[in-house]
Amino acid sequence: MDLYDENKKLTGEKVFREKGKKALVPNGKYTVVVLAFIQNSLGSFLLQKTSVRKKGVWAVSGGHVKSGQNSLEAIKEELREELGLNLKNNEIELFKTYKYDTAFSDVFYIHKDIDLNKLVFEPDEVEYATFLSKDKILELISDGTFRKNNIEACLDIFEKYT
Repeated sequence: MDLYDENKKLTGEKVFREKGKKALVPNGKYTVVVLAFIQNSLGSFLLQKTSVRKKGVWAVSGGHVKSGQNSLEAIKEELREELGLNLKNNEIELFKTYKYDTAFSDVFYIHKDIDLNKLVFEPDEVEYATFLSKDKILELISDGTFRKNNIEACLDIFEKYT
């Protein structure tokens, strides 16, 4: 993955990450991760139940931006890999960028009706997916079964889109 400075500017440095392990990001440097919140016309959001390897929690699709990729390319790749979705650039809106200790998180919003029967899951990452209401997602957050690093963005998305 490419490394960035505190202003999200490329440094020209890279860090390697083994699948399933955290990258060792040097102090003062950052990687970029992406998340996608997909809302249908009924106001529900597409969540995936992650695989046992991914701790079996509820989450939105996302992942790490690979070296040489931009965030839009990365989220399209993650949606394709995890769910079999092929989206066009104009269907994907950058909602907000968050800055954390070792990463920037680019959060995307997509308003689209998706046929759950046409999704194709990456079994190593996703057990299944479904649309859930805001209230049900708030229950998952409350009971600790929603991925912790998705919560802040989720609440901000709710504030704007529900």
